[in-house]
Amino acid sequence: MQKNITATIITLNEKKHIREVILNVQKICNEVIVVDSFSSDETCEIARELGVKVIEQKYLGDGGQKAFCEQFATNEWILSIDADERLEEEAVEYLKNFDYENGDADAYSFRRKSFIGKKFIKQWYPDRVVRLYNKSKCGYNTIGEHGKVETDNFVDLDIDMLHYSFENFGVLVSKADRFAVNLAKVRYAEGKRASWYDPFVHGAGAMFKGLISKGGIFGGIHEWHVAFASAYNSYMKYVIMLEMQENEK
Repeated sequence: MQKNITATIITLNEKKHIREVILNVQKICNEVIVVDSFSSDETCEIARELGVKVIEQKYLGDGGQKAFCEQFATNEWILSIDADERLEEEAVEYLKNFDYENGDADAYSFRRKSFIGKKFIKQWYPDRVVRLYNKSKCGYNTIGEHGKVETDNFVDLDIDMLHYSFENFGVLVSKADRFAVNLAKVRYAEGKRASWYDPFVHGAGAMFKGLISKGGIFGGIHEWHVAFASAYNSYMKYVIMLEMQENEK
């Protein structure tokens, strides 16, 4: 049974994922909107074939692009989902029967199960994200590297999304480099500054968090790989900030 919910999906060359994510959310949502950043593949054609409204928009950043989607939704409630995400079947059935409109919350969060290839990454779970929200009461931020729904009035739901984060570890490493650079620039622009010891402290902290605090040490060798990648990402973010500070002088 479909609900009066608009699913919004931002895309760029998501031919691999777009059909499955649309079919997934159409089990719940009576409207699906794709905002595409001028894909060069068949993303938009596939979406239109499935009866989805497609709007093309130059990329405004993760939060900015998701906030841009909101104006096109005819429903008050929005389910924001990325192309590489899916709702588990248990989550689909839960939401079909969930009375989200008559609760006191402005938004609801889901857990995410993230994968690299076919490997579930334990240390990234539960990775809660607010994705179902009332657009009249809250919405996405438009500043910063990562978008999130800005509200304190949300409820955690006991359901999961699947997140096919990276095809393989090579993609993880290549994106980690870009993410470190972008995040360093954002933090620097916000006025944050690094000390000489920050790369070491935060790199070691990321390793400890992934392996010990999050239990990755017991998840197999791929969990160690992820912890090292996270440590490298954190280390390089502060190295880049230090370099920016030196260049400023």
